[in-house]
Amino acid sequence: MTGELRRSLGVFDAVVIGLGSMVGAGVFVALAPAAEAAGSGLLLGLALAAAVAYCNAMASARLAARYPASGGTYVYGRERLGPFWGFLAGWGFVVGKTASCAAMALTVGAYVWPEQAHAVAVAAVVALTAVNYAGVQKSAWLTRAVVAVVLAVLAALVVSSLGSGTADFGRLEPAGDVTAGGVLQAAGLLFFAFAGYARIATLGEEVRDPARTIPRAVPLALGIALVVYAGVAVSVLSVLGVRELAGAAAPLAEAARAAGADWLVPVVRAGAAVAALGSLLALILGVSRTTLAMARDGHLPKALAAVHPRFQVPHHAELAVGAVVAVVAATADVRGAIGFSSFGVLAYYAIANASAWTLGTYRVRFLAAAGLAGCLLLAFALPVSSVLAGAAVLAAGAVLYAVRRG
Repeated sequence: MTGELRRSLGVFDAVVIGLGSMVGAGVFVALAPAAEAAGSGLLLGLALAAAVAYCNAMASARLAARYPASGGTYVYGRERLGPFWGFLAGWGFVVGKTASCAAMALTVGAYVWPEQAHAVAVAAVVALTAVNYAGVQKSAWLTRAVVAVVLAVLAALVVSSLGSGTADFGRLEPAGDVTAGGVLQAAGLLFFAFAGYARIATLGEEVRDPARTIPRAVPLALGIALVVYAGVAVSVLSVLGVRELAGAAAPLAEAARAAGADWLVPVVRAGAAVAALGSLLALILGVSRTTLAMARDGHLPKALAAVHPRFQVPHHAELAVGAVVAVVAATADVRGAIGFSSFGVLAYYAIANASAWTLGTYRVRFLAAAGLAGCLLLAFALPVSSVLAGAAVLAAGAVLYAVRRG
């Protein structure tokens, strides 16, 4: 049966769900490839990614307060720009974030049991799909515990690294390897880490007093994530340097070892697995809600719009998303998924900013224009393979829309 979702989330839970998405993805996955792209300009890339994310966050918050329904930019694009742009946003989000889900599941496998990473990844997807099926409030409580554990581990790493005798803050200064293209590409890759605040907007139909809650929760979650990322990036760079960071398979564990805190290495590895689980939990939550919204409008099979009569969650959408993610996780590559996901999500936010432009006020239009330009710039600065694959997927979505409308 179809129906309305239960409004059970307040500001704190909404912020925690956003952090659960961002912290796991950013700290444990994106820093190394970003360092490889930007060299010693990594922190510049982080600042640029944060600036674009802030513009996007403000656009998303304004739109979510105006349209407090599940679906995020799929709904905003449809209402402000027309059905095609809403569909394209939803398509880019669902496809891009499916890749993100697979990347997070594989991160769990790589830290828990590297020799059986794919099997562990699939098991993680199955387990967290079951958690989401039982209800969003149970998901929020689990995410709250995950975020608390991860922040404690990261705080221990920062203190140990910056307090060690091996920390060298001269490594933070940009050197001759910094190029504009490298910084832009790093920012595009790091944007993958900031995109978790979209979970707050896509849960608009399950948030109490959305007009007040969402505009507060989105920038708050983003600001906390930025402080965490900056602290971890500075501490890791200070003990590893750019080259070692770029080549590290588990950079935070390597940083703990380089700082002489061998006792912290297994704790960091466990924290990485927990962080990735928290991110995966929130990602599956957000993708299933966008799937629900698209199914309600007939862009996806109507069966996916069903809401469970007892748990009041989109159970068919959650099962379908879990099944697709499990298949992708069985074959995907972690780093390759980041660029592909970033392109899809940047396209999604480009449409969000274009939608926010139509709201009219000078400040909103200024931030929306800056966010739109930033999204397009970062999207096309990504590795060529990511741009081509992402563009092909968006084109396939446009063709699907045209065929269905025809």
